[in-house]
Amino acid sequence: MLHNQLKDLRGQIDTLNLQILELLNQRARIASEIGKVQSQLGTSFYDPQREAQMLQDLEAANQGPFSNETIKALFREVFRASMALEEKEARAKILVQRGSPNDKTIISLPDGSQIGNGDFTIISGPCAVESYEQMDETAAALAERGVRILRGMAYKPRTSPYDFQGLGEPGLKMARQVANKYNMLITSEIMDKSQIQMMSDYTDIFWVGARNMQNSFLLKALGQVRQPVILKRGLAATLEEFLYAAEYIVSSGNPNVILVERGIRTFEKWTRNTLDISGVAILKLETHLPVVVDISHSAGRRDIAIPLARAAKAVGADGLMVEVHPNPPVAMSDAKQQLSIPQFNELMDGLS
Repeated sequence: MLHNQLKDLRGQIDTLNLQILELLNQRARIASEIGKVQSQLGTSFYDPQREAQMLQDLEAANQGPFSNETIKALFREVFRASMALEEKEARAKILVQRGSPNDKTIISLPDGSQIGNGDFTIISGPCAVESYEQMDETAAALAERGVRILRGMAYKPRTSPYDFQGLGEPGLKMARQVANKYNMLITSEIMDKSQIQMMSDYTDIFWVGARNMQNSFLLKALGQVRQPVILKRGLAATLEEFLYAAEYIVSSGNPNVILVERGIRTFEKWTRNTLDISGVAILKLETHLPVVVDISHSAGRRDIAIPLARAAKAVGADGLMVEVHPNPPVAMSDAKQQLSIPQFNELMDGLS
């Protein structure tokens, strides 16, 4: 008798399990649709007020035998699983993600050159604009080696507020004059969206530094400009966060984004940062955007520039960023990592 009763009760549990499973999957399908809508709206997947209200409603409706704490714990797990599904749905639809092996963005520059077309592009110049003479000497040497994109950094965000911060707009004017002289393009770091109009007069490619990688207001504003944007990975950013930062620009209307791997902060002290060479390979698989490797800020030292440059080219990067200065020991910023002109020529010879 009791055995039959136990069998019947277990049968009821089995039936309920299947009903709960169907309801959970039905809820998941709706959550997935919500994720699609939120992705289109650009809103956050996690709404704490919405979650708190649902838990309050469940507590009010709970008649036991589960306690309210148990009910809340169970549904929090359901909420977490649903949010993960919403995020997965959004990740599968982001614009910067590669759709097929042949899907790639080729960025055309004002001089007719391209990035992302299979060539290995060199972006180079001093860490910062210090004088017209310094820029002129550097640009002459770079142009002789076929470099088309010149660093013209007039604004330098520094760890210490007392370090050299750049020459500002006068520095941009110098960089533009030198670039015009040698028929080169200028890339320069922008610090705030209020600078866009002014910098557009001098800059061919906007540069978003590691500190501003997650400045969503700046990224969305750069999505509305005509110039390409170089976006550097933050010093502690995951690859997913890096791609979402690029998504802010692309989804706002500017598809011409160049990703720069510049090393991430780790426990290692013998380099300034740790070059994530595997991250470059993953980015080339996951996104159709061009990927450039910054061997200067990743290493923070010039004596390993050549092997890092070779590694970047071997792993499939679309280009290289390397700092060059006529007299690195007296540079006003990042003296230890900038190459002299002879050292740059040696690097270029090592890549050919």
